[in-house]
Amino acid sequence: MKSLTAGFDAISNHIGLIVFSVALDLMLWFGPRLNLGRIFQPANFSAMIMPEMQDGDMVQILQNMVTEFNLFSVLRTLPVGIPSLMAGRAPLETPIGKPLVWELPSIGTTLSLWLLFVVFGLLIGTLYFSVVAQAAIRNQVSWREAFNQWLWAALQILLLTFAGFIFLFLAIIPFSCLLSLMMVSGIGIGQIALIALIIFAGLLIWLLIPLVFSPHGVFVNRYALWISMRESIRLTRWTLPTTSLLLLSILLLSEGLDLLWSLPAENSWWTFVGIIGHAFVSTSLLAASFVYYKDADRWVQQAIRRAKPSIA
Repeated sequence: MKSLTAGFDAISNHIGLIVFSVALDLMLWFGPRLNLGRIFQPANFSAMIMPEMQDGDMVQILQNMVTEFNLFSVLRTLPVGIPSLMAGRAPLETPIGKPLVWELPSIGTTLSLWLLFVVFGLLIGTLYFSVVAQAAIRNQVSWREAFNQWLWAALQILLLTFAGFIFLFLAIIPFSCLLSLMMVSGIGIGQIALIALIIFAGLLIWLLIPLVFSPHGVFVNRYALWISMRESIRLTRWTLPTTSLLLLSILLLSEGLDLLWSLPAENSWWTFVGIIGHAFVSTSLLAASFVYYKDADRWVQQAIRRAKPSIA
C-alpha cells in the first residue's frame, strides 16, 4: 500500500508524464489503421491454419481477429512500452467519423513494418520508463539525464526483448507438441482452446515472474541486462509473498479499471475520459512498481549483509 500510494502521489506531482499514453491512444483512436484483410483473405486464411482447426466457427473467429487487427497497435510493446487502452480495440467509428483504413499489400511489408514499429515502441517506451522512474524515486524529472541515458538503456531493453522472444520460443516448442497431441485425441476445439490457454498461461507465469523486475534494475540502478535479470530473480526469491501481492494488486487495479474505461462507445467523446483515466492509473502503477523495487532491493541488500556474518 505504501508503494501504491507513493506511485500515485509521484504521478500526481508530475501529471504531464501521462502524455505518452494519451498521445498513443489518440493516435490509435483517430489515426489511420493498417489492415491485414487483403493479405489474409478467407480462402488463403483457411489454407494457412492446421487441418485440425478447420472448424467453421473457429476459422471465422480467427479471421475476424486478423482482419480487424490494426498493425499500429504493436507500438504498445512489452516488456517495456507505453500503456494503451486502445491497443486492444479496433474502433470502426470515432466521434469524427470512420477512420482511414490502409490495406497492407504483402506479408513482407507487414513484417517489415511490424519490426519497425516494435523497435520504435521500445525506444519511446524506454524514454517513458526512464522519466517515470525518476519521478517515482527522486520526485523530480530531468529530461537531459533521460536523453543522455536513452541509447544505453534502449540497448539493454532491446536485448531484454530479444531474450524474451527466445524464452517464449522455448516455451512454445513443448506447448505446440502438447497441443498437437490434444488435437489428435479427439477433444473438442473449445476444450482444447481452454486447456491450452490455462497451460500456456501457467507456464508463462512460472517463467516470467522471477524476471518481472529486470527492466527496473536498468532504470533505477543502471545495471546491465544480465546483472539486472540476476538481481530480479534474487529479489523475487527473497520477497516472493510481498512481490506476489504487489503484482496481484497491480493486475486487479489495472484490469478492473480498464473495464470501466472501456464502457463508453468508441464513437463517444466519453472514451477520451477513459483514455485520460487509463493513462493516469497505468503510469501511477508503473511508478509504484519502481518505488517497491527500490525499497525491496535495499531490504534484500541489507538482509544479505546481515546474513553473511552469521554464515561465517
